[in-house]
Amino acid sequence: MSTMSSIPHHYNIAIEPDDIDFMGHVNNANYLKWVQDAVVAHWEKIAPSEAVATHLWVALKHEITYRKPAFLDDDVIAEVLLEKVHGARAFYSTVIRRGEDVLAEVQSSWCCVDADTLRPMRIAKEIAANFFGSKD
Repeated sequence: MSTMSSIPHHYNIAIEPDDIDFMGHVNNANYLKWVQDAVVAHWEKIAPSEAVATHLWVALKHEITYRKPAFLDDDVIAEVLLEKVHGARAFYSTVIRRGEDVLAEVQSSWCCVDADTLRPMRIAKEIAANFFGSKD
């Protein structure tokens, strides 16, 4: 489905003291949690409530390029874009920023699963269409 542009989702990230590692910046492992939280928040914001209740997401792959470190007092935002949906799979691009600085770029793929059976579940075109369209 869709090669149209998706509607971007901005997700505010709260950096906690436990996120800071021995080098004084956010440990790289925290970026995975941020991406998962941001993608799920994107789904919950745009998908119809009945779809949110019956569909869960499992990460299949993350490819992260780290650009700059994040620190405890930073204001950090993840910008999430759904690139495409194919069957039960969704492909996302997430850019994590501090102001104009790009901290990390993440390409990820996800599998939608049925909340009851935990088996892969195709994303209906009508549901996927909610994520693509006009940006006005």
